[in-house]
Amino acid sequence: MKNPSQIARDFLAHGRSPTCSVIDMHGHYGPYAGIYFPRPYADGMLASMDRAGVLSIAFSGHAALVDPARGNPEVAAVVRAHPGRFYGYWAVDPLDRKLVEQEVARLPREPGFVGFKFHPDWHTYPITGADYAPALEYAQEHRLLVLSHSWGGSAYSRPGLFAEVARKYPQVQFLMGHAGYGEWDTAIAVAKEHGNVYLELTAASGVGGIIERFVTEAGAHKVLFGTDLPWFDPLYAIGCICFSRITDDDRRAILHRNAERLLAPFRPPEPTSG
Repeated sequence: MKNPSQIARDFLAHGRSPTCSVIDMHGHYGPYAGIYFPRPYADGMLASMDRAGVLSIAFSGHAALVDPARGNPEVAAVVRAHPGRFYGYWAVDPLDRKLVEQEVARLPREPGFVGFKFHPDWHTYPITGADYAPALEYAQEHRLLVLSHSWGGSAYSRPGLFAEVARKYPQVQFLMGHAGYGEWDTAIAVAKEHGNVYLELTAASGVGGIIERFVTEAGAHKVLFGTDLPWFDPLYAIGCICFSRITDDDRRAILHRNAERLLAPFRPPEPTSG
């Protein structure tokens, strides 16, 4: 094999690397209308993760995008049952400002959540819209993460819109889900200019040469691994990183080090002995 990466060699030989753990910053939970997922619940997700050496996943619920009051508690139950393996994003629906305020008020009572999940295209509401403000103001105050769907050319989530919210909420770490798919130049420029914006690789990782571009132009420290599990198998996305023309230091940054830094404030306490 011509690839000099020891991490790639490990995955080819064993399906995982004993020296490079993986943290997935973009997952989902539960069934989704119109598609069959064989492993959409916690036990199946853990099986997929263990097979690929994925230590932890940060995720939101499919149901929470439609009905946050029902879906967010489902996610909370999984997070409570598997501390350290699952971290939660609290989903909000900006089409109901009162509901956003209610959901923000519920978040502090749930351990293991790292911030909010936005899906501007699902809700046909721009990430810059005023009704996201209660969630963003809370995230600003408590230095939380916001994982938001982003897509090139979208009126609701194109990469350029992230520059506006990143400037307004500098203490919020914005994970640009799908890395502004297709609008690569703007996504890279926004990530370079704003220290609190990251390029999350779900779906983007399979685009030829894009990982190399992100690493070269934005820096490996601004790129995060994600899969949309259970939509995509982790090993496919890991393979895209293993066989990109980057260094193993870059691979470690993308596969776990950047995520470890972002998740550090939210790690569950270590169990005490005796």
